[in-house]
Parts: sequence; C-alpha cells; structure tokens
Amino acid sequence: MPTETLLATLALAALPAALYKAWRRLQLSRAKHPSLAGHSLWAKRIARLVPGYSYTEAEFFSADGAPPEVQALRRAGFARLSQVLRMRSSRTLALTAEVREGLSDLQFTGRYRVPFQFSEYVRANLPLGAFWASAEGVELTDLDGTRCIDLTGSYGVNVFGLDFYKACMAEGLALGNSLGPVLGGYHPCVAANVARLKAISGLDEVSFHMSGTEAVMQAVRLARYHTHKRYVVRFTGAYHGWWEDVQPGPGNPLPPRETYTLKDMGDADTVRVLRTRTDIACVLVNPLQALHPNRNAPGDSTLVDGQRSAGFDRAAYTAWLHTLRQVCTERGIVLIFDEVFVGFRLAPGGAQEYFGVQADMVTYGKTLGGGLPVGVVCGRQHLMQRFRPERPADICFARGTFNAHPAVMGAMHAFLDRLQTPEVQAIYSGLDERWLARAAAFNQAMTEANLPLRVEALSSIWTVTYQLPSRYHWLLQFYLREAGLALSWVGTGRFIFSLNFSDADMAEVTRRVVTACQHMQADGWWRQGPGSQPKAIRRKIMKEMLQMRFTGMRG
Repeated sequence: MPTETLLATLALAALPAALYKAWRRLQLSRAKHPSLAGHSLWAKRIARLVPGYSYTEAEFFSADGAPPEVQALRRAGFARLSQVLRMRSSRTLALTAEVREGLSDLQFTGRYRVPFQFSEYVRANLPLGAFWASAEGVELTDLDGTRCIDLTGSYGVNVFGLDFYKACMAEGLALGNSLGPVLGGYHPCVAANVARLKAISGLDEVSFHMSGTEAVMQAVRLARYHTHKRYVVRFTGAYHGWWEDVQPGPGNPLPPRETYTLKDMGDADTVRVLRTRTDIACVLVNPLQALHPNRNAPGDSTLVDGQRSAGFDRAAYTAWLHTLRQVCTERGIVLIFDEVFVGFRLAPGGAQEYFGVQADMVTYGKTLGGGLPVGVVCGRQHLMQRFRPERPADICFARGTFNAHPAVMGAMHAFLDRLQTPEVQAIYSGLDERWLARAAAFNQAMTEANLPLRVEALSSIWTVTYQLPSRYHWLLQFYLREAGLALSWVGTGRFIFSLNFSDADMAEVTRRVVTACQHMQADGWWRQGPGSQPKAIRRKIMKEMLQMRFTGMRG
C-alpha cells in the first residue's frame, strides 16, 4: 500500500476518536458558567494582567465624577469618620499597627477589605482594630472598652452564641486536662462523639482532622482512591477551602488540573456531563452557595460598580440537590456535602436534614469543635476505608499529630451534649420562619427610611445588596463600625448572626444600620449622576487599567 494511502487510512480511522473527543470537550465547555468565575484558567490569566494602582486623594473623592460641592461633603464626612474611629479605639489601633508588620494575614485582609484603587488611602485614614479583649452575649469589646454587636459570626463558628462556646471550651479543657497532650491514643469521650456524629450524619464512619479545609481534602482523596477516577466537580463560585484542587482560580498559584468547575442550580448541561463522563470521582456541594449560585462569595473588595445580587430559593435548590443525588447514584459518583460552614446552623442534622438529601460523605468543621479548631469527615464504610486488604501496599494515608486532641474532643463532646438539650432544640423550632421574618422587617425598615439597602437571607446568614450603583458602597462597613457593628474583613458581603440574637437585639442592629446609612447618605457617597451608572463606572475603570498596562500612568 502506498505511503500516502496508508496515511490517509490512518487519518480516517482516527477521525471518529477525534470527533468524540471534541464532542466531549464541547459538552464540558457548555456546562461551564459563561463568566470568569466559571472559567478559572481565563480568570487566572486575566488576573495577571490587571495592573495595580492607587487613587490620589483628589481622585478618591471624585471617582464617580462628583461635583466640587459633593466632594466637599465627602471630605468632611470622611475626616469626621476617621477621627471617630481613631479616638474610640486608640490602644486597639496601636497594637494592630504594631503587629501588622509581622502578621501576613493582617496585611492581606487589610489590603483587600475594599477595592484596590481605594485601598491605600483607606488603610492610611480609616484604620480598624484587629484585637478584642472580651466577648459576651452578642457583643465584642476591644482593648479600649468600645463595644460592638458581633455580626462576624466568627467566620461561621458562632452558631449558638459567644457564651455557649466559652462554656464548651472551658468544659472541653477540663475534660481533657487529666490526659493533657497525649496524642497516640484517644480520650474516652471520642467514643460518644463518634456515635453521635454517625447518628447525625446518617453515615457509617468518622475521621477527625484539624480544619475544614483538611477534612474536604481527605474526603476528595478517599473518593478518588475508591472510585479510581481523577476528577472533582465543584460548582461555580463555591468555596471548599484553600487547597489547589478546590480553589482553581485566582487565589491559587497553580493552574486548574483535575477539577471541573460547572454551572450550579439545575443546569441541564451540568447534568449531561455528570451522566456521560467516566472520569468523575466526586461532586462537591457547599449549600451556602444556594444564596448566590454561580457567583463568587460576596465581599466589599469586589463592589466595583456597586452591583451585587443574591437570593435563596429553598424549593429550587432542594430539587437540584435531589437531581444530583440521583445522577451520582446512577453513575457511581461520590456526592460530598461540604457542611463546614452551614453544618448545625440550618437544622440539628445540618444541610442533609434541611434539604432532605443523604450524601455519601459529609465534612464538618468550625462550630462542631465547640470553639476549638476541628475538621470531620463522615462517610459510607466502603468510602472511609484507607486500605485495600487484597493489596496491602495500596493505601490512602491520612493522619495528623493533633487529630482528636483531647481538649478538642472534649469541647466537641460538650457541643454535642448541648445540641441535644431542650433549650437548643427549641432554638431550631420555627428557625426558618423567624429569620425570614427578621430579614423582611430589616428590609421594611430600609424602605421606610428611603435607604438603598436590602438583605437576602439563608436563615441567619445575610448578604447585603444595594438598590443603586455606586463606586462607594464598600464605605458602609466603616460607618457600620462607627455605629457599633463589627463585621468580618469581607465587609457587608456577609452578616452572620448567632442564633441567640433576640428580637430586641435585631431591632437594635436594624436601628444602627439605619443610622450608619443615613450618615453615609448625608456625606454624599450615594450621589447619582452620569458618572455613577454601571456602564460609565466600568468604562472608566477599564480605561484606567489599559492606560496603566500600556503606559504606566493614568490621565
């Protein structure tokens, strides 16, 4: 056979395989969300192109083209706000400044509290303290005695109230004190903890870890080990900790490798990928994502043009989870619920109970440690086994020096004890209705005060949205601190309430938010005009970036 004929024959034979590969690739591409959040590789590439620059003092007050009289209002309001924050917490601010130079976490959160163009001027003039002296009820007190209502939720740890966890921690330390730092064996309370976690999760086995990130990492490793498949499916915008495979976009120095980031919430293209591919080991679900499907977690640093949306549809998200459960069962894919954040906040049995779906594996963390660091994996027996009896050298190793530390296990024991008490069970009664009513009352107060603020709620987790575009929404977090409300470093992206907030506490929170918003409004930050519309804002920012990228200067 002539060489040309042979080559043609081989090319023709290879054509079906190439077409099939292209078809599979097209399916995967269609299942990705059409935003940068859904295309992590492109997001990383574009992130590298964004130039860093800071606004001058003049630009800071006129970024939306405000006229001189509005700029004067802003300058006066900003100066007053700066003075109040400095005077109230001078000792706290002094220690924060002293420590910042040697604490990289503090440098990061300070820099990314607001959009980067404004960050330098804000850091110099609107300092916020990072230290607290005490906590009680729903309040935090700093080193100067300044008290703030706590809306940080301790990043999700604080479900039942600060005093609840202080008691769990004290009891846990007392329980584990006789054993001390003995880590080769277990404190007897571990037996009770395992039994309770099996009952709560509806699963067969438990393993202990030191953080939620570590727990998710081990769950994914076990899913890959037992399915002999490589790929993890996560959903657009979802957070599962900071390790490589589950954080493939900006924020991770490595490019995506063995992760598919697909569209969330009932998408037919995603279901098609799950049903047709044979390389998917597990699907990771973070139920918190139900509040903002297919969007990255909200934070004030991303309020570029002031647009942010959120909304929770329990029925729709429940139906989606049931679809995932069915598909994963059909295809032998491990369904993992990441309940590190929402576990025990939505229901005594967590998101599985709340949505009525049984996962193959569940990860817990944060609140389950009773105020101490912990991560937990619960799973079906055949998935939790870390070895193959028929191949003794083939193992999935996972150990940690401080896994099941006596003090942590003691605090967990105290937490699980209290979870069963009538007082805590009563908190869960009517929980959804209570928090939805509180969110509705908050929004009604904003409407009556003619303020451009609303909240969307997933029970006691709220996201603040804005009813008009602005370059300056992120400033509200500083006015809220002036009003005596403490937020985490993501600002108004998330209010996290503990479940011990009373109706009176909520009324006070609402009153303080109204006051803060009225001050911000009076200071001219919510001006509306030609330069404050979304398209104009985005066009101006793009022009600035291009000028900096190609000329190294603006204007």
